[in-house]
Amino acid sequence: MKQQLINYETMLRITKAISHSKDPEEVALMTTESIKSALDTKGCSLFLFNRKTHELELAASFGLSKEYINKGPVSALKSIAQSMEDGPVAIYDITDDPRLQYPEEAQKEGIASILSVPIVVGGTLIGSMRVYTAQPWEFTLADVNFVQALAQIAGAAINMARYIKGLKSSIEVLKTMQEIQRKKTTRRTPYEGVPVSISSNKAGKRSKKK
Repeated sequence: MKQQLINYETMLRITKAISHSKDPEEVALMTTESIKSALDTKGCSLFLFNRKTHELELAASFGLSKEYINKGPVSALKSIAQSMEDGPVAIYDITDDPRLQYPEEAQKEGIASILSVPIVVGGTLIGSMRVYTAQPWEFTLADVNFVQALAQIAGAAINMARYIKGLKSSIEVLKTMQEIQRKKTTRRTPYEGVPVSISSNKAGKRSKKK
């Protein structure tokens, strides 16, 4: 990882791209790729917190192998749990830290240090952002603030994208129900496509002939 100056233009460029997306998956992938590239790290991942299972479910990752991604379920109670309660946690040496759930898998992946940042939206914990380096790295306050800022922006964008997608689905369902109801209440005549008034006149003329 290279020490780089994260300026306001970099932040603006990334947040603008994130804010323009309305797809939760795209927002998550865009954020992880942006952080990985901006800080020149080995990789970055974004997890969403499942309150029923107390697991961190992977939403997106960039720079990590499939083997490491599929290493097993990530427990919010076992994997750097402190960051979910107290805020950002930086692990300098993953080979000598009991807070990791999968230390052997991390070593095999070539990970040296990890920064874990909680994603909180509206006072509610919704997930975690994690940054991985290939060399031991002491994360600076600027690094932490940068990751934390993007994590919060991504969290808010994901929440909004979920709401928009849910709202669109509800609207589509409502439209379908209204269409069905409209078809049920539309008056039909024996003459397809002929107005009721015309069909009634024809029916009247027939009865007179009889």
